[in-house]
Amino acid sequence: MFLREPSHILILLIVVLVLFGAKRLPDSARSLGRSMRIFKSEMKEMTAEEKKAEGETPTDK
Repeated sequence: MFLREPSHILILLIVVLVLFGAKRLPDSARSLGRSMRIFKSEMKEMTAEEKKAEGETPTDK
């Protein structure tokens, strides 16, 4: 695979640093963290709504 050796990870980090620059990396990481939190909360909300909908539907026998 691609990232099996530590040298591969080091090369990838250097490429990311060169592409985005040291000034933009903290902002990018912060933005990614916010997006992940929003995504997780939306997923929790969706599963809660599904459970609620399953509980409200009558079962046919």
